[in-house]
Amino acid sequence: MVYILLKRLKKKFLIWPPIGMARRRLLSRLKPISSLFGLDRGQPIDRYYIEVFLKKYSTDIRGRVIEIGDQVYTQQFGGNCVTHSDVLHAVTGNPKATLVGDLTTGRGIPSEVFDCMILTQTFQCVYDVLGAVNTCYRALKPGGIVLATFPGISQISRYDMERWGDYWRFTDASASRLFGDVFGKENVNVETFGNVLSASAFLHGLATEELKKKELDYQDPDYQTLITVRAVKSEK
Repeated sequence: MVYILLKRLKKKFLIWPPIGMARRRLLSRLKPISSLFGLDRGQPIDRYYIEVFLKKYSTDIRGRVIEIGDQVYTQQFGGNCVTHSDVLHAVTGNPKATLVGDLTTGRGIPSEVFDCMILTQTFQCVYDVLGAVNTCYRALKPGGIVLATFPGISQISRYDMERWGDYWRFTDASASRLFGDVFGKENVNVETFGNVLSASAFLHGLATEELKKKELDYQDPDYQTLITVRAVKSEK
């Protein structure tokens, strides 16, 4: 009887947080704090990681650059190094778009003209992701570079789901395979961002400003909130 009691006490108090308390602290909500990825509270956590990635490779953003949806990152990280800025959109109606085209089929996207392609949080909305990677390869000049980001641990984007679909979540393994098969694995660099805290905060819709920098910057490859790819088209 004493042994059983001690075993129960050990199980209850020597695990921290104690069983029961952890559930109350972390699993007490059935709905997120924000369903808008934290955008209504500040900077979304995935955007923090995206900007870290693009800042690291900002020297790649030069010459003729194409970005999806708008020119925000082209302007922020390319600046005067960009000689021509294009915006790609999947359907008509975006006044910022200079090209309307389909990444899957390549329709509307010219060949071998871009020095850099910025595709942030795009491939999850494309069903034929391999077709889209092939289009990127074709659209780049020799030596051109794709800077792409992918959601790992993330909620569904209801906005995208209701318009063109939200099909996939990725890992560093799937991103490496996708781009390595097209660009050559020696020309592809893949990184991951996130940890169990930032992933949980992101799912609950907390903003960047609600976490400490050291909490955001700690990287745990088993909790991939964001996956990034830098892929270079070989010179001919």
